[in-house]
Amino acid sequence: MDEPTGWVAFFGTDTAVTVADILGCVADRFALETAFRDCKGIVGAGREQVRRVRASVGAFHLCLWAFTMTEAWAWGRPAETLVGHRSASPWDDGARRPGHADKRRACRRELLAEQIHTVLRPGLTETEIRTAAERLLDLAA
Repeated sequence: MDEPTGWVAFFGTDTAVTVADILGCVADRFALETAFRDCKGIVGAGREQVRRVRASVGAFHLCLWAFTMTEAWAWGRPAETLVGHRSASPWDDGARRPGHADKRRACRRELLAEQIHTVLRPGLTETEIRTAAERLLDLAA
């Protein structure tokens, strides 16, 4: 393959496999590596501070479930609702697809918004409610 950084060779030991099959396997492998990188870096898998092997396995499973549930929550949602505003990071490319951190942040933001809307006192105008909710969401996210 001719990549922007240079030429890269991918090969397999089975001579009956097509080039498309090899490239598909490589793409699947890199997708898996990206998922594990996000699970370790964003969710915190591998940073558990437990003493027993079973506790470590259980904590790792909880991290994997948190990762999976976030991805399932974001599955059918449009990308623009997951990205939110990136005004706090002007160096960030606004056109890039949302990563796991964006999805996790959007999920937390939605859950927090639901909680805020349930506890606001009655009698507020719609504008006051929206202003207070947006201010609190920006502080939390």
